[in-house]
Amino acid sequence: MSYFIKSMAVVLSLVMSTSVFAANTSYYGSKFHGKRTASGSIFNMNALTAAHKTLPFGTKVKVTNQKTKESVIVKITDRGPYAHGRVLDLSKAAANKINCQLCTTTMKILSYGDGKYRRE
Repeated sequence: MSYFIKSMAVVLSLVMSTSVFAANTSYYGSKFHGKRTASGSIFNMNALTAAHKTLPFGTKVKVTNQKTKESVIVKITDRGPYAHGRVLDLSKAAANKINCQLCTTTMKILSYGDGKYRRE
């Protein structure tokens, strides 16, 4: 099966599923700052971005810390997290906005990105 068809299958499954779900969330910062992300952009730990394993690049997600009820809107620009049991990696700035180093969050998809690789 081609990459395009696999991507479309993932997008369709996401659209058909609920857009609000709970997730274990962490953050990544200085170790990756200035390096290229899976989407092609340069990671900036001070920007409001996140990494997710399957959401298309450019997708905007509202992330809410379940404990503090603080929210932030992030853009998916990278793939990950690769730690077992985690669903989302926030940039350091996004994690600071909702007081989350390792926390449980809810994620609401606000808009889907086009998934394209961009070398910025």
